[in-house]
Amino acid sequence: MNMFLNRRQALVGMGALGAATAFGMPARAATRNLAVLHLASHAPSFIAFERGYYKDAGLDIELKFFEAAQPMAVAIASGDADFGVTAMSGGLISLAQKDAVKVIGGALTEQKGVTGAIILASNKAYEAGLTDPSKLSGKSFGITTAGSSFHFMAHKIAQANNIKLADMQLRPLQKLGAIVGALTTGQIDAWAIQPNVAKKMIREGAAKQIGLVSDYAPDYQVTTAFTSTKNAANEREMTEAFVKAYSRAIADYNAAFIDNKADDKERDDLAKIVHKYVESDSPFETAKQNLIDGAMKVNEGLALSLDSCVEQLEWFKSEGMVKDAITKEQLFDTSYVKII
Repeated sequence: MNMFLNRRQALVGMGALGAATAFGMPARAATRNLAVLHLASHAPSFIAFERGYYKDAGLDIELKFFEAAQPMAVAIASGDADFGVTAMSGGLISLAQKDAVKVIGGALTEQKGVTGAIILASNKAYEAGLTDPSKLSGKSFGITTAGSSFHFMAHKIAQANNIKLADMQLRPLQKLGAIVGALTTGQIDAWAIQPNVAKKMIREGAAKQIGLVSDYAPDYQVTTAFTSTKNAANEREMTEAFVKAYSRAIADYNAAFIDNKADDKERDDLAKIVHKYVESDSPFETAKQNLIDGAMKVNEGLALSLDSCVEQLEWFKSEGMVKDAITKEQLFDTSYVKII
């Protein structure tokens, strides 16, 4: 593994250990926090909140915003948040081994024929010849943290192009905004990100598209729904209520943006909800079109693609970012949703 990851991999374990210690915090208030990111992939989170689906299910949910997946897992373990919908990370898996968190469902999925995450090159790197993912050897690639979804996508891209992952200079920059800035200014050469962010950068002339993640990782379970082990085991009624409410919002989102079964008014109404949280600095019509063009399939009913998740688990083990001893039974509670 290259020099940019050694320190970060060490911190994965340290963060997980600290969160596990914090897991013994006092009981939470009745208000429940849902950990989210300012990304279109979290559209169902916003739809369920704004349309009152959580309240209909008997939950008082507040949205708690983060900048990366790994801190969300730590927040679940520490009790700062009750639910999260984001990518599996090394930290999340380590916390599951410490009996602090459980994956209970699946959400965003890469799917052939749907745009999905876009592989970008900086303008500087593109002009120097980085016009295809097969040319990423020796180039710098932005990720938030070691063990993040960005790290796994880099692995899949490298594997498919017969590139050693160690030959890609992975740059952990912690926050999405920092990666956007680094790519825009040419401080890093490449990145892969969900289409609502990628298309905005392309539209503004900040980066160039050089590929799609779905070409290298079809059926990749990009994001998962998770909660604390305590909630999964002892708060079944509450956890089932969350799954029910979130699933209503997924149905709305897919009907409007994937299956095209919703009318124009419904699509506009949903786009206005998402616009409050994603690309709020862009004109509504621009953000709406970007949301439509960049829509990605979200699994109905939070169904979980277990094979994809197990593949990710085994990769984390092979990279030494989690312990070999962890089992899928420690990581997943498959009793809440359909397994696909």
